[in-house]
Amino acid sequence: MSAQTYLAYDYPLLSVFWSMLLFFLWIMWFILLFRVVVDIFRDDDMSGWAKTGWLVLTVLLPFLGVFVYVIARGKNMGRREIAQARAQQEAIDARIRQAAGSDSRPSSVDELARLSEIRDRGAITDDEFRKAKELVLSGHAPAGPSGSTTHTR
Repeated sequence: MSAQTYLAYDYPLLSVFWSMLLFFLWIMWFILLFRVVVDIFRDDDMSGWAKTGWLVLTVLLPFLGVFVYVIARGKNMGRREIAQARAQQEAIDARIRQAAGSDSRPSSVDELARLSEIRDRGAITDDEFRKAKELVLSGHAPAGPSGSTTHTR
């Protein structure tokens, strides 16, 4: 049994740094490879044949394919990513505005407050207020004293 065993303190410090650097570069390589593949599919200006060609090049010759792609189309990679991020942000903003209820229809709380003001002024009776309140709470538009809806602001 002359097999030599290495312990943690037998591994030189410079070798630890070299191993960490190689591991970091290996991870960065995969990140770059995935970003290139995603950019190939994201580009709407490229034809299907061009996308297939770039994809085959990056799969069969990954180092050469990625480096050539970054040199040839790298400037536009950032622009496409920024355009996609802007489009996503605009979609999120539109969804938030829609969910916040920024439409012109007042909420039921606004309707009830308005009905209460109308009743306090004496424009409607308590019975009319009760009926209109039931309509508001059921989700229907209440009718004002003249028969028109009270959705004016």
